[in-house]
Amino acid sequence: MGNWLTGWSSGYSSGWSPGGSSGVPSGPVHKLEKSIQANLTPNENCLKQIAVSSVPSQKLEGYIQENLKPNRESLKQIDQAVDAIWDLLRSQIPVKEVAKGGSYGRETALRGCFDGTLVLFMDCFQQFQDQIKYQDTFLDFIELWLKIHEKKSVKREHALVVQVSVPGQSILLQLLPVFNPLRSSENPSSCVYVDLKKSMDQVRASPGEFSDCFTTLQQRFFKKYPRRLKDLILLVKHWYEQCQEKWKTPPPQPLLYALELLTVYAWEQGCQAEDFDMAQGVRTVLRLIRRPTELCVYWTVNYNFEDETVRNILLHQLRSQRPVILDPTDPTNNVGKDDGFWELLTEEAMAWLYSPSLNTESPAPYWDVLPMPLFVTPSHLLNKFIKDFLQPNKLFLKQIKEAVDIICFFLKNVCFLNSDTKVLKTVKGGSTAKGTALKRGSDADIVVFLSSLESYDSLKTNRSQFVQEIQKQLEEFMQAQEWEVTFEISKWKAPRVLSFTLKSKTLNESVEFDVLPAYDALGQLQSDIILRPEAYKELIELCVSQDIKGGEFSICFTELQRNFIQTRPTKLKSLLRLIKHWYKQYERKMKPKASLPPKYALELLTVYAWEQGSGTNDFDIAEGFRTVLDLVIKYRQLCIFWTVNYNFEEEYMRKFLLTQIQKKRPVILDPADPTGDVGGGDRWCWHLLAEEAKEWLSSPCFQVEQKGLVQPWKVPVPRDLKTSDMVGVFTTGGILWQDQGFLSFV
Repeated sequence: MGNWLTGWSSGYSSGWSPGGSSGVPSGPVHKLEKSIQANLTPNENCLKQIAVSSVPSQKLEGYIQENLKPNRESLKQIDQAVDAIWDLLRSQIPVKEVAKGGSYGRETALRGCFDGTLVLFMDCFQQFQDQIKYQDTFLDFIELWLKIHEKKSVKREHALVVQVSVPGQSILLQLLPVFNPLRSSENPSSCVYVDLKKSMDQVRASPGEFSDCFTTLQQRFFKKYPRRLKDLILLVKHWYEQCQEKWKTPPPQPLLYALELLTVYAWEQGCQAEDFDMAQGVRTVLRLIRRPTELCVYWTVNYNFEDETVRNILLHQLRSQRPVILDPTDPTNNVGKDDGFWELLTEEAMAWLYSPSLNTESPAPYWDVLPMPLFVTPSHLLNKFIKDFLQPNKLFLKQIKEAVDIICFFLKNVCFLNSDTKVLKTVKGGSTAKGTALKRGSDADIVVFLSSLESYDSLKTNRSQFVQEIQKQLEEFMQAQEWEVTFEISKWKAPRVLSFTLKSKTLNESVEFDVLPAYDALGQLQSDIILRPEAYKELIELCVSQDIKGGEFSICFTELQRNFIQTRPTKLKSLLRLIKHWYKQYERKMKPKASLPPKYALELLTVYAWEQGSGTNDFDIAEGFRTVLDLVIKYRQLCIFWTVNYNFEEEYMRKFLLTQIQKKRPVILDPADPTGDVGGGDRWCWHLLAEEAKEWLSSPCFQVEQKGLVQPWKVPVPRDLKTSDMVGVFTTGGILWQDQGFLSFV
């Protein structure tokens, strides 16, 4: 490297001294920006005066296309100009490859003037420290070479800025000579980030000082996202630029990148659809901006918690003062760090969020996105996380009840008014009835027991026609009530359930409903005493004789399912909410999509963990959470059932249950329906859920300062046993298994 520097230094020593020359603009870079603004067309100048917050929500898409997206031909010309600069330099400096960064590289450039970076990966930089030592020397040479070829540049810190202009578009292009830590590898190993940490410690570098070295990863990170998401980013950036004009002091550049990442986070966590409502996306981003003291956003696509050094970097960042928005390519770089501008941004976000142009309907829809992930929540704050983010408030529950009452009134008094079919009863089910509803995304199940459905067979044959009739009658009823109802199109030719969303001006949130016709197998319940014990015998005989899938008629036992959970302690319901949220978060991020076990299986697993490991009304939430994940990891050993509604006393039931519990693990029998094995053996992808659970063991949720890791409760889990190992001893609590001792089940 020294020889290369000597060669070019001597060749160009005459008439040149480091630090620039008279042919290069000497003023700050913002003078270049002002000169570009002065050359804007009248239409673009007019655009600067129109507040984006005044644009009606239904016109946001057109606003982006007409005013914010750069012209394709202009971008093509910019590309050609940048390539020309690269061609000019490549013959004179030892650059192995280049990468395009900034808005330019991320494909989030606004029309008019935007920022960009041409990162020059120097072949002679062998480590991060070389970048610190020799970067300025190379910049001086590049500046000289650009001057010789009549290219003006301005030196700014550790970069040269070149203005590239074409009709209708300009770019302030930074030229950055950097070290390439990836070399020929596409994906970084943990060694790259371990080396980064060591190098930063040696040269006492600031957090994020070497983030430009990962520009290739940054470009790749944004490339995978749909164009429509990048259009949403353009809208957020344009709003941010208009906010800047109101502030006397310009905010730091990383804040712009932070807003881009926050927009990506909002879409990933709340939508993931390529075609989405732009106003809904804007509302979601603004709602997140309103909560800077809670924001904690990060990705593990390039780095994760596996390596100890990288894990410590991440945990340090995630425990630091909010807001935290980590660069997905550099774990040391918190681009969301508050320098006093988040408060201003929050005020502007509130103003736009509640403006007449954006708040056009009640409730105005937005995506369900939390400002911080559960993963980074310390164990002692889990209860607060549940209360703040998962537990519905009293107003929401009151409104849900009102909506449910309206649907029940319709079913009982309107739907079958002119029909021979009568409604025997309606039963409220789902998480709302169980008392485990989440703040958003929970549904209300209403099971309607009909006189015309006189057996399991008739339910199987005729329920789809009742679903269609209920939909027809409900549409007419809701029009008269001035409620807005949106029906979900079933993928089944003979649907078993009517799914719809209900909205009104009096509801702050829309409510999702499932209405299910059912056969009244149990009759009236009195303190969980089944008045028709033959209901189970009929069910088992039908399932065995017709080879019907287990759980086919579980809706007939909704009351028992509801009561099994509803009577549990309040804190156990909080743990259930936490487990459901964990499950939903994984379900959302999982790619490619796979068939996961039903949420109900996780609910039952949580109840089992509590019954066997704690049983108290007041317990440590972190210990309960850890125990459930531990059981998920041991899914191949699970064989769980209860005898609260059925038992081994009757011969037919004993024979059937023994068949059920000898199935391939996991086995988790529905306590209300003995035919329903929600564990399912190989039916669902338990292994994916188990892999996720293993990753979570390194979460701060399970770390207690000065005490080490949170330990799970001691919950009995049998190893795989052969039929010959079973002992036919039956108790009110279940079966006793014997093999070097025994384990009992509730």
